[in-house]
Amino acid sequence: MTLVVTKPTEHALAADSGWAAEVTFHVRYAETDQMGIVHHSAYVPWLEEARSALSRQYGRPYADFERAGYGLAVTELHLRFITPARYDQAVTVRVRVSKVRSRGVDFEYAVVDAATGECLATGCTVHVCIDQAGRPVRIPPDWQAFWASLKR
Repeated sequence: MTLVVTKPTEHALAADSGWAAEVTFHVRYAETDQMGIVHHSAYVPWLEEARSALSRQYGRPYADFERAGYGLAVTELHLRFITPARYDQAVTVRVRVSKVRSRGVDFEYAVVDAATGECLATGCTVHVCIDQAGRPVRIPPDWQAFWASLKR
């Protein structure tokens, strides 16, 4: 007997309705490279903006987390580029919480063409909660409950 395990394609992942929040914007000229496509480094701030929009949309701006003396340090970042994004293209970055731990939160992302829904990239980030001295600490219970409530 042969067991075949298949993962959803990036296009199926991007079309999934389980995303908690999304942001849409046009690619800026400064985000492109000599080849006329979005440089890989431009995606990182896009993911950050999607995370900020997620917490803001659900009434707990990330700035409040930092004002309380905490941060979510990025310890891992993975991106899979599928189709290049180009200057002035409208893109949507979708985000959801994928895992909540006592000391961290993980997020998943899909970057899609805003007009067609075509998947441009998928990714994930792993975060560890830190205090103001930069030491790993437990996520405060109210914030841990907040992130857990957004897990899809």
